Amino acid sequence: MGLKETLQHDLTEAIRSRDELTSGTIRMVLTAITNEEVSGKAARTLSDAEIITVLSREAKKRREAADAYREAGRTDKAELETNEGGVIARYLPEQLSEDAIKKLIADAITETGASGPSGMGLVMKKIQPQIAGKADGGLVSSLVKAALNG
Repeated sequence: MGLKETLQHDLTEAIRSRDELTSGTIRMVLTAITNEEVSGKAARTLSDAEIITVLSREAKKRREAADAYREAGRTDKAELETNEGGVIARYLPEQLSEDAIKKLIADAITETGASGPSGMGLVMKKIQPQIAGKADGGLVSSLVKAALNG
């Protein structure tokens, strides 16, 4: 069973058990997936890897919204966004630790021979397939910058 089918099955179960947080979040994610499928010139079916990319984007939106609500003093809304992010995280691959990311970066720097800020694109391109959906892009970017500058 693919990721989209799993989401649809879990939506049905959440509706049956009257879990509004889970059902609402999965509905939102399925809508984002459908929007991605019909965007462009022709409708298509997303692969699991593409669905993980959509899920990662939605999880990032929840994190950013939660941070914005916290800064504005709206802890109730921040908690809701955090909980929605937790529901989305169930469907994402296990996140890489910072040490694992640093090792991937070090290996990529060695393989590409990159040095200085100009090598950032090479390193990012090399590690992108290995970190897709498994690490926050902002964190990876800052770690690559630090490795190339230090």
